[in-house]
Amino acid sequence: MAKTILVTGGTGYIGSWVVKELLEKNYRVRVPVRSFGLKEKYQHLQGLPNSDSLLELFEADLLIDGAFDSAAEGADAIIHMASPFTLRFKNPQLDLVDPAVKGTRNVLSAANKSTTVKRVVLTSSVAAVHGDNIDMKEQGLSEFTEEHFNSTSSLKHQPYSFSKVQAEKEAWRINAEQTNWDLVVINPALVLGPSLAGNSNSESLQIMKDLLSGKYRFGAPELYFGFVDVRDVAKAHVLALENPNAKGRYIIAERVSNFMELVTIINKNFPSQYKLPQMTAPKWLLYMVSPLFGLSPRFVARNVGHRIAFNTNRSRQGLGLVYTPFEQTVVDMVKQFQGN
Repeated sequence: MAKTILVTGGTGYIGSWVVKELLEKNYRVRVPVRSFGLKEKYQHLQGLPNSDSLLELFEADLLIDGAFDSAAEGADAIIHMASPFTLRFKNPQLDLVDPAVKGTRNVLSAANKSTTVKRVVLTSSVAAVHGDNIDMKEQGLSEFTEEHFNSTSSLKHQPYSFSKVQAEKEAWRINAEQTNWDLVVINPALVLGPSLAGNSNSESLQIMKDLLSGKYRFGAPELYFGFVDVRDVAKAHVLALENPNAKGRYIIAERVSNFMELVTIINKNFPSQYKLPQMTAPKWLLYMVSPLFGLSPRFVARNVGHRIAFNTNRSRQGLGLVYTPFEQTVVDMVKQFQGN
């Protein structure tokens, strides 16, 4: 009998790849959609291999108590990916923190009520590991590991990152109060790569769109990120689901890089096709233009020009994840933009 997996956020950028991976491995997959009327949000899933026989869609709102209880009953595991990812908000508590925490609480409450769920895989973020890049230097670290929790983000500074910390900590709290299911957490860096959800509003896709459209043509900020392929993030979730020894947190990142290295890869593979930045923008200029990009002077001060490093040994050795080379990720993503 095929195992049944409930995947929240299964219609999104990362979630769609997780659903594809599960269906190809002959799992039964239950995916909530906010409304059957919004077919454009989920119809790409219905075209995946094995979707006719193994995919079950149901209507549910992440923020309504009990919305996942019936879907969790009979499921062997839950992959909880649904969480607001937006950098455009009015009230960080109401728009980011409350939905992230309440959604996590609702899904794990369904796990608690279920008589069948044995494992929950939660999508968190490296934003729950660290807040600002300068944190590494200020904390005297040579790299971030799974032992580190972001302690510098708040409602007023880096509220999205703050929401990820609060949601993950709530998950660990709920997990500690029961013994029926175990919790494994995936902490991906900045996710790039092609999208299965053509109309996805992922911030990852927006970053690449901005770069290719010429938004940064006068100079790219010297910002360092961990980067990882969306397909590898999906694989990490399935490995965490299947490996009985998986436990704790897993940082998922192929490498740390910056905008200009991204530009070099695009220029090499797509010469003279885009209005890409030719240079790194000086930090003093970024202080002046930061409001145009929705960035605070504090963000610029604590992130621009500060290198970071992540230890990814647990993902490579513990999960057995083999990463897609960064150049391949970028090329596949740009090719998809060209095809649209």
